[in-house]
Amino acid sequence: MATLTVPQARKRRHLRVRGKLSGTAERPRLVVSRSNKGISAQLVDDLDGRRTLASATWLQLKKSFKGNKTAQAAEVGKLLAANAKKAGIEQVVFDRAGYLYHGRVKALAEGAREGGLKF
Repeated sequence: MATLTVPQARKRRHLRVRGKLSGTAERPRLVVSRSNKGISAQLVDDLDGRRTLASATWLQLKKSFKGNKTAQAAEVGKLLAANAKKAGIEQVVFDRAGYLYHGRVKALAEGAREGGLKF
């Protein structure tokens, strides 16, 4: 059996995770998207045609923000929680999108929890 490349392994993990969870209007799915420069997250209702209910990205952070990418991810999580509160959402299902739960993904999740989201 040939070994998988890093993107292929992430895709396989993502498909495995997505087969087990789904977002609803009451408890949407918190999807994480990661790049080399930043991180973004959105809340998606899968039952209603994959509608995005709230989102946050590293580009929305203030220009005065100073910190590494882990601190940036924590701030994006807090911003997402604030946007979710405006939309009336308190509980979510966390979808790490095949990324391992450590580093920036973990920081985003903890930032969202600090902001008041429950998952």
